[in-house]
Amino acid sequence: MRWLYLAVIIVFAAATLLFILQNGDLVTVSFLGLSFRAPFAILIAIAYVVGAATGGSLFALLRRSYQGSRRLPS
Repeated sequence: MRWLYLAVIIVFAAATLLFILQNGDLVTVSFLGLSFRAPFAILIAIAYVVGAATGGSLFALLRRSYQGSRRLPS
């Protein structure tokens, strides 16, 4: 099963990399009154990394909470 998970991760990472390489146009980003222009590929890469970090953190938090709740005596 570990190999299946690894294959899925590789496919998604490759698709994201291909998307990044094909979208190098400049786009304007506005957030909280700030505005800047950056290559779309950079923004996609940043969003991918932030999503991976937050998803991994949430998974770790949920796993730790679940394991902690199993240790409490009834």
